[in-house]
Amino acid sequence: MFASFQPLAAIAVSPTGARTLLPLLDEHIPLWVPVSIAATLPAMGAQSSLHPYTGPLREHLPHLWANYRGLICCLATGAVVRLIAPLLTDKTSDPAIVVVDEAAQVVISLCGGHRGGADHLTQIIASYLGATPILTGAANHRQEPGVDTWGLPFGWRRGSGDWTAVSGAIARGEPVQLIQEVGSTVWQTTLANGLPLQLAPQSQPETATYPHVWISAQRRVPEPGVAAASVTGPQVQWYPRVLWVGVGCERGTPQGVIAQAVATALASQGLAAEAIAGVATIDLKADEAGLLAFCRDQDLPLVCFTAEQLQGVSVPNPSAIVAAEVGTPSVAEAAAMLAAEGIGPGIAPTESPRLLVPKQVVRLPSQPGAVTVAIAQAGVEYTGRVGKLWLIGTGPGEIAQITPAAQAALSAADAVIGYSLYIDLIRSRLRAGQLIESLPITQERQRAERAIALANWGLTVAVVSSGDCGIYGMAGLVLEELSRRGWDGKKPEVQVFPGITAMQAAAARVGAPLMHDFCAISLSDLLTPWEVIEKRLQAAAQGDFVTALYNPRSQTRTRQIQEAQAIFLAHRSPDTPVALVRAAYRRDEHITLTTLGQLLEATIDMLTVVIIGNQSTRRHGDWLITPRGYLGFGSGLWSPA
Repeated sequence: MFASFQPLAAIAVSPTGARTLLPLLDEHIPLWVPVSIAATLPAMGAQSSLHPYTGPLREHLPHLWANYRGLICCLATGAVVRLIAPLLTDKTSDPAIVVVDEAAQVVISLCGGHRGGADHLTQIIASYLGATPILTGAANHRQEPGVDTWGLPFGWRRGSGDWTAVSGAIARGEPVQLIQEVGSTVWQTTLANGLPLQLAPQSQPETATYPHVWISAQRRVPEPGVAAASVTGPQVQWYPRVLWVGVGCERGTPQGVIAQAVATALASQGLAAEAIAGVATIDLKADEAGLLAFCRDQDLPLVCFTAEQLQGVSVPNPSAIVAAEVGTPSVAEAAAMLAAEGIGPGIAPTESPRLLVPKQVVRLPSQPGAVTVAIAQAGVEYTGRVGKLWLIGTGPGEIAQITPAAQAALSAADAVIGYSLYIDLIRSRLRAGQLIESLPITQERQRAERAIALANWGLTVAVVSSGDCGIYGMAGLVLEELSRRGWDGKKPEVQVFPGITAMQAAAARVGAPLMHDFCAISLSDLLTPWEVIEKRLQAAAQGDFVTALYNPRSQTRTRQIQEAQAIFLAHRSPDTPVALVRAAYRRDEHITLTTLGQLLEATIDMLTVVIIGNQSTRRHGDWLITPRGYLGFGSGLWSPA
C-alpha cells in the first residue's frame, strides 16, 4: 500500500500514539519511539518495527529527515511544526510530513503535499484508519490534481520551470497552454478534466503570454537564468520517458566514453536525458562493465536482445562487418527500435515508434574503445514501475460497509476500473488524479484485459466488484486471464481485498438465516449451462442447505426462478421462510419476508438476493433465524410471525 512512498518512517512519543500507528506498520515502515517507552510496546506486537531512540526527538529528527521520503508523526501538530521548522529548505526536496492525532480522528498533510506526496499519503492513511483527511492546498479544494503531480503515475520526470506560477494560474482558473508532444494521452481523460487547459500541438503566438505546460522529450523550458525564445509566460515541463538508447561498443569501452556518446546523440536532436527510458543492446554485451556502470549511475534499465531478434528489424544503416562479428547487421539501431516497440502493450500509443537518431560512432582521443549509439522514440512511455492489480470487493454498496483496507487501496490506486454502477457507489472515496474507467455490465472480460494492460504498463490498478470480488466478481476472471497469458505470479503483483458479500449483507438485514450450513447459487445461465445449475439446485434442496440465490430474474430471463421454486418445493414445506433483499444497504433497499410457496408473488430482479431457509429456519417478527443447535431444533423455540 505504501510502496511508492518508501522509504517511510513513523514517529510516536507515547504508547497511545504507537498504538494508533500500529495498523499502518509492517517490516518496511519502522516506528521510532523514545527508549523510555520502548519496553512497553512489544506486548502490542510492534517489536518487528520498533526503533528506539535516545535523547530529545529534536536531536534525532535531522537523521530521519535526511534518510526518509516521508514521516508519519503521531504527536501534536504544533510540536511537529516547531520540530521541522529548522529543517525546511525547499518543497522540491523536503520529505512528506503527515500528522495523525492519537485518537485517529484526523490525518493532516502538513508539509510536502504535492512534491513529497503528503496529500496522497494522507488520504490513504485516513482511509485505513477511518479518519478525516485534512488537505489545505488549492488543488484539493477544487478536487483537481496539482500540475506538479500529473506525471508521477506514468514515470514522467519533472523538469525545470516556474511551477508555483503555473500552479497559481490553474488555481485561479486562468487559461493555460498545454503542449503534449510525446507519451500516452490516457491521463487527459480524467486528470485534465475540468482544468483550464488549452490543448495545442505547438505554442501559438497569440498565447505566448499564457502559462505553458510542456510534455516533451526535448528541452522546451530553458534552465533558470536562460531567456525563453518565444514564450514570455511562466513555463514548466514534464519529460515522459520515451527514448530508448541503442548501444553497441567494443569490449572494454569505459563508462565515460559511453556517457559522452549518449550525450552527443541526444544533443544532435535537442533531446533531454530526462526522457531516456532505458538502454538496449545485444545479449553479448550484458556483462559489459562500462555499460553496466553507466546504467547503474543513471538509474536506467538495460534491455538485451539476441542476435536472432535483432536480425528481424529493418534499419537504415545495416553493417556487414557487424553481422560478421555478432550475427546481426545492426545492434544500436535495431535494439533501440525493438525496445521502443515493446513498451505498453495494450496501451494506445500517440504515434508509432520511430528512429530519431540514426547510429553514430563515437571515439574519444586518448580513450580506449568505441561506441555506436542510436535513439528511438516509443509511442508509450516507460513507467519504471512494477504494476499492481488490486482486486477489491466494495461490499453491498454503502461506504461504511467497505473494509478499511479496501478503502485505503481505492485511495492509493493510480487507476480504478469497474462496472459504472459500482464506480458511482464508491465515487466519494476516489481522489483527484486517478484514472477512472467504467464499462457496461456485459464487458467483464474487457475490464479484466484493460486492467491487466495498465498493470503491465506499471500502474497500480484497482478492479472493483460489489460484494466480495472473489464471489461472482472480477477476481476469478482477472486471475484466469493472467494465467492464460502465462503470468509468472509476480509481475504484475496481485492482491485481493475481500468484501462483504451480497449474501452476507442480505442475511444481516433479516437476522441470522445462515447460522447453519448454506450455499450460494447463481441462476444466470449466461456462463453456466442451465442443466448444471439445475443439478446444483437439486443437491442444495435435497441436502437441506440454506440457499442464497443470486441473479434470480432479469427482464429476459424469468423461468429460472420458477423452476428453482419447484425444485425446492419438492423437498421443503411451502411454509419455509424466504427473504428477498433488494439493494441491501443502499438508498433504494427493499426487504420482503415471505414463504417458499408464495415466493413468486413478490417483485424479484437482478438486484435481489433470495435466501431460502432450511427445514429448521423460523421467522420471528421481522427476523429469520436458522438454529445452530445450541438450544435444539424444536419448532417451539421461535414464535410465529
